[in-house]
Amino acid sequence: MKHADAVESTLRDGSLQLSWLARLIVAHTPDEMAEAIAALARARPGCSAACVMWGLDDRATRRCVPPNLPMATDEAWLLDAGRAAGPHWRADRQGVAIRLCEQPEPALLLLQLQSASADAGFFEELEAPLQLAGQHLRRALEWAELQDSHEQLERSENLQRALFAISDLAGSERDMPAMLRGIHAIVSTLMYAENFFIVLHNAEQDTIRFLYFVDVESPPPFEIGHDLPLSAIQHSLTWYVISDGNARMGDAEELRKQVTGPVTLIGPDSYDWLGVPMLRDAQPCGALVVQSYRPDVGFSDEDLALLEFVGSHILTALERKQGKEDLEHRVQLRTQQLAEANRGLQLEIVERQRAEHLQAALFQIAELATADIDQDAFYRRVHAAVGELLNAENFFIALLSDDRLRLTFPYSVDAVLAPPAERPLGRGLSEYVLRLGRALRVDNADIEELDRRGEIAPGRMGSPAMCWLGVPLIVADEVIGLVTVQSYRPDVVYGPADQELLSFVASQIANSLTRRRSAESLKRAYEQLEHRVEERTLALRKEIIERERMQDQLRHQVMHDSLTGLPNRSYLRDRIDRVLATIRREPQQRCALLYLDVDRFKIINDSLGHLAGDEVLKEVATRLAGCVRHPDLVARLSGDEFAILLEQEDLPPAATAVAQRVLDALGVPMLVAGKELQVTASVGIAIGDDHYTAADEVLRDADIALYRAKELGRKRFELFDETLAKNVVDVLALEGELRQALLHDQFEPYFQPICGLDGDGRVLGYEALIRWHHPQRGVLRPGDFLKIAEDSGLIESIDWRMFELSCRLLLRHGGDDTFMTVNVSALHLRHADFDRRLIQLLERTGLPPSRLVVEVTEGALLDNPERVRATLERLRTIGVGAALDDFGTGYSSLSYLHSLPLRILKIDRAFVQELDKGANTSSTTVVAAILALARALNIQVIAEGIETAIQHGALMAMGCEMGQGYLLGHPSPIAHWLEPRAIDA
Repeated sequence: MKHADAVESTLRDGSLQLSWLARLIVAHTPDEMAEAIAALARARPGCSAACVMWGLDDRATRRCVPPNLPMATDEAWLLDAGRAAGPHWRADRQGVAIRLCEQPEPALLLLQLQSASADAGFFEELEAPLQLAGQHLRRALEWAELQDSHEQLERSENLQRALFAISDLAGSERDMPAMLRGIHAIVSTLMYAENFFIVLHNAEQDTIRFLYFVDVESPPPFEIGHDLPLSAIQHSLTWYVISDGNARMGDAEELRKQVTGPVTLIGPDSYDWLGVPMLRDAQPCGALVVQSYRPDVGFSDEDLALLEFVGSHILTALERKQGKEDLEHRVQLRTQQLAEANRGLQLEIVERQRAEHLQAALFQIAELATADIDQDAFYRRVHAAVGELLNAENFFIALLSDDRLRLTFPYSVDAVLAPPAERPLGRGLSEYVLRLGRALRVDNADIEELDRRGEIAPGRMGSPAMCWLGVPLIVADEVIGLVTVQSYRPDVVYGPADQELLSFVASQIANSLTRRRSAESLKRAYEQLEHRVEERTLALRKEIIERERMQDQLRHQVMHDSLTGLPNRSYLRDRIDRVLATIRREPQQRCALLYLDVDRFKIINDSLGHLAGDEVLKEVATRLAGCVRHPDLVARLSGDEFAILLEQEDLPPAATAVAQRVLDALGVPMLVAGKELQVTASVGIAIGDDHYTAADEVLRDADIALYRAKELGRKRFELFDETLAKNVVDVLALEGELRQALLHDQFEPYFQPICGLDGDGRVLGYEALIRWHHPQRGVLRPGDFLKIAEDSGLIESIDWRMFELSCRLLLRHGGDDTFMTVNVSALHLRHADFDRRLIQLLERTGLPPSRLVVEVTEGALLDNPERVRATLERLRTIGVGAALDDFGTGYSSLSYLHSLPLRILKIDRAFVQELDKGANTSSTTVVAAILALARALNIQVIAEGIETAIQHGALMAMGCEMGQGYLLGHPSPIAHWLEPRAIDA
């Protein structure tokens, strides 16, 4: 009671409050401030207990200063008080809570008051001090929170640095022990790890290996780095960690509770022990263990989590390091094996390197011979090349003068005494090498021996060397000098290999010197030649000017026609190519080529002579040039062929207009060789666009159009189109198909009956006509393919095939008295052996000659009448008859009838068709005359093309014996006319 009165008295005079403020000011931590605030409250009368509490949300981190106040366990009351703005009483009125601050977390002052003291004045007196204390407490809590965040961040950074350090250790060049010591040091930065060991587990072999062990109380229980069976540590704490993969932590008593079996201690018992597994794919591959023998040092859950986290990284680092060491060990073994195999190659490599150095030096010296450098630079580079092969600190090149009486030294480098620029020949070592003509390698003893024998003069021609090597320079078996190296030091001695190298080099130097001398001589000769060339240049300039003039004239002649002066075919093709190139760049552009030749020009040449023909061509050229304008081009291609190249926009109308102007201009008569000639021409036109790629294509299409114009009657122009191109292609295709038809036997003879014109109309014979069974187009008549067959040269082979087939078919199906006519062209009659071949065919087929009649046209008789007459006479001798076809339409005369051995005369259908017009026509008179003439000459007559009954009746009335035509029968396979019959064997 006396103490309470004393406190009250102190408060009244303010001394206790000042003391409390001083205590509050010096307080830094939340605990110190909370103790000061609780002391202030307890000093108030009626307060039996007081404490300060914060961290209300988490009971694990909640703080209460001083602790163990019973009412601090009322959770609901505390949470409500943390949200209340004023004093908050408990339900039993035994305690009250006052919120000191709200941030960074609510802090409460808990008071246990006596009921008599719980009045308003009690809280009013504490309001001001508690407000001040709450502000200081808030700052202290914020500062503590910052410190805690900083410590967490620092721990995270330490952990990250540790992981980076572990990764760096795994990739470093340190050996395994050094890396393990580094790992131990890193773990020591994270926790207490004075006693630390690492053990690895091989699950396949069920073995362990202690990689690292450091313990202040005990040496390693097993040999480090050697494999042990896992059973060697059975029931130890480490064994449990490896076996089930679970971490253990605690003292001996706690650890025994964490295992299901007995515990075997290996080494001294520790105060605290922590072991974590190193896992890979959830399987334990080893363990990390730290332990403490000090009661003041233990391990926490944070250390456990940290060591587990670090353990996986340590395992990865160990495996990487172990794998690297295993690889290095394998590489070392392989290296040893290769070293054994490589020893045999070392000498070869050394020799090859020596050869490569020598070759490189020789190449370098050889290149120097043609290098554009002066003589001094040449010698310096030669010295440098030799210096790469052997010691050449003292080096000189000596050459004999042209008179071989003096020795010159164009290059020398010597550390003691360089030779003079030149000197007379004496009896020195250099002269001795020149006399011998071979290399010399000597030392002091050898030099003294040469001196004693008198080979060299005394005094050695200068400062003596410890070792001297000289090699002669030889070209074409002649010594021209020598190259020398010498040594004044006992550690530099030249051996046989150096002598061999210098000998190789000397040969290259000699050749290089010779080439350079030759080059210098040639250079002097060139200088003299240049002087003469300059004198000659002025004269040549005039010749060049004249030659250029002649070349221009020649170029003009090459590209132009000598007769007309027009550009020729080469000039035209070049011009067309350039125009087509422009069209490809500008597809909208067009050109046109007019290809023309003079109609019937050969007649002019044959009639008036070639001089007159040349005059015609020159006049045609002049008129063509007058039909065009610039930049159009008129060219003469060859003979009477000309071309006009148009470069206009309005095409093809402009091209056809020019073509018409050309026809009109040439149509004007011209006076040549005293005669007035009217020349005509045929013109083919091709329009050039971007689908043409070359001049020859345009010329080809214009040529096709030209021939089309000729076929249509000449003196006209035709424009090329795709139809013309297709026709040309069709001709080529049809020619190929004709060859295939002949190969596959696609031709067949059709027979048209020849009937008697008397009352019974009996079939007397047949005319064999060719048909082609085309695989795609069906049966083709002769008009569809015979001209192409004649142009391609296939007509003879086709005819002979038809002759043979016709004979065989007639023999199989015809009667004994029926005959057959076959058409023979003038081409066959030109061959002297035609009759012989025909007779052989009859013998081969078995057809009697009397049943065969060959038809010839009047045109075939014009070629060589005597030969034709002889051929027909020989055929008549064996029984083969002859018929004159299309009589009355050709150039025949009556002499043919009595001079040729004819059996039949065939009246042309043109006369027969006119018989429809009546009995008093000229055709009736001609037919009657032919019949009368034939009777007089005892020649049978066949009228062709009988198609009407009127024609048939008229011919019967005039006494015509035989006839053929559609009225009597269409051409058909012979099976259509006759029944087959067997052939006698």
